[in-house]
Amino acid sequence: MMTRDDCVARDKADKLSSLRDQFDLPDGVIYLDGNSLGARPKVALSRVQQVVNDEWGKDLIRSWNKAGWFDLPSRLGDKLATLIGANPNEVVVTDSTSINLFKTLAAALHKQSRAEGRSQRHVIVTERANFPTDVYIAQGLTSWLDSGYEIRMIDSPDQLNAAIDEDTAVVMLTHVNYRTGHMHDMREVSTLAHARGALMLWDLAHSAGAVPVNLNADGADYAVGCTYKYLNGGPGSPAFIWVAAQHQKDFRQPLSGWWSHASPFAMQPQFEATGGIRRALCGTQPIASLAMVECGLDIFAQTSMAALREKSLALTDLFIDLVESRCRVHPLELVTPREHAHRGSQVSFAHPHGYPVMQALISRGVIGDYREPHIMRFGFTPLYTRFIDVWDAVDILVDILDNKRYDPAALRDAVT
Repeated sequence: MMTRDDCVARDKADKLSSLRDQFDLPDGVIYLDGNSLGARPKVALSRVQQVVNDEWGKDLIRSWNKAGWFDLPSRLGDKLATLIGANPNEVVVTDSTSINLFKTLAAALHKQSRAEGRSQRHVIVTERANFPTDVYIAQGLTSWLDSGYEIRMIDSPDQLNAAIDEDTAVVMLTHVNYRTGHMHDMREVSTLAHARGALMLWDLAHSAGAVPVNLNADGADYAVGCTYKYLNGGPGSPAFIWVAAQHQKDFRQPLSGWWSHASPFAMQPQFEATGGIRRALCGTQPIASLAMVECGLDIFAQTSMAALREKSLALTDLFIDLVESRCRVHPLELVTPREHAHRGSQVSFAHPHGYPVMQALISRGVIGDYREPHIMRFGFTPLYTRFIDVWDAVDILVDILDNKRYDPAALRDAVT
């Protein structure tokens, strides 16, 4: 049985332990919610002050050229590309995940309609348990197109084979499920989609910076994701969009703003798309937010996704073992896969009073979050999560459950 001293020893032997020093983490807090909002890199504060005070305050509009503001979405995209198995000039950081999903889904449907004929492929396959905004975007887009599109939702991964057929235009899945932490086999699913003539669109919101991803090697067509979770870009920081090189030449998306124009400052009345991945841009970029994204990405350059994955699995294995052994008399149900090949970097347990138990944990300094129905989510970010954090978090959970130190009638906050 693991002891607290064992956890201390594992932290001392951890080759990634020095990375924690690069984050501003409050004293007395065990932060297990990096799967929802990453912690702040210490340098982010000075970087945004530099943008506001110097680049904006002193150089003013000259900073679009002098400080490299214009090229920032591309430069960040190239840094992020190394974390998701992409090549240079295949990623840009811009807009929100929802907007980027709209762009890629519209582009994929357009491509299929030209290649196959709109009447032949009219189905988007996704999961009912997909992150809701992904489904909402698909519903909104197809309702506006008003061309007979259908959204076919499955209830488990083993239904994919039957769901993807000759009518399928696009398969749209989240690589790691936000609620359960279940991870799809990207290569297997992408291969299946292509074998049926469909295009493959992945949402990497819970994958980028959390698990190794290899978009090119695994045969994806499009991908989107956020930077404010495991990538530690800051609240609401811009998302990213990836388009495989073979699709970039004919990539067309309806939000054809001036930043995706071939000559934006020619101010021509007719849109002419630029080449490459910058076609995915739209309007003027949020420079202060983009600058903070770079602070998080630069920390990843000091390690590897393989090393992060090894520690992530060790942390989540330990958490599962401790909760199940020390809380076995309580009605906790593990909803995250035990198999490493199908587990992201979070662990979710269901409990009949999941919300009030989570609120009690947060009040004691253990910050996770809650998702319906009854699910307590705990995210493990190897850049800054320690083994001692796992032990102490479970220790507090045991006390809360054993002594019923939670209020079953706790009122819900707006954000859970």
